[in-house]
Amino acid sequence: MNKKPLIAKPVARKQGLVIQELPDEVLVYDLERDRAHCLNETAAFVWQRCDGRNSTAQIALTLGNQLNCEVDEKIVWLALDQLGRNHLLEKQPAVPQAMKSMNRRAMVRALGLTAAVAIPLVTSILAPTAQAATSCRGGGVACTDSAQCCSNLCDQTGHCANT
Repeated sequence: MNKKPLIAKPVARKQGLVIQELPDEVLVYDLERDRAHCLNETAAFVWQRCDGRNSTAQIALTLGNQLNCEVDEKIVWLALDQLGRNHLLEKQPAVPQAMKSMNRRAMVRALGLTAAVAIPLVTSILAPTAQAATSCRGGGVACTDSAQCCSNLCDQTGHCANT
């Protein structure tokens, strides 16, 4: 009996997120983890098509049509890896064996320099807690150390410099 290989149809996580779409990127704030993520154009494109209906091959084809070039499915898998590690997918799809050992650097080498524009990138930062966000001092407030100032500059008079 021949078994058909499973076709990955990833699903983007939408609950507990604040999403802001910009012209060349998408900003996603994860309310549950207090993390902000910036998805470049390629990562955003892939994430927005993770609806449980599109396969990785379909996403690669659509991305290629958008960019007017052929896009290797590995680009989509790289994006899914980054999205999954940042908890932006409902669940991480099973990665094909050939992709398991490939990191971003190996991917760029395998695809060649011409694919560099299409390499997906998810940049994340940990958002400060409310207490940490209010722990620095504004301009004109007395300080003893520059780290106490929001401007990171305690001037010669012993006050935080205005930003």
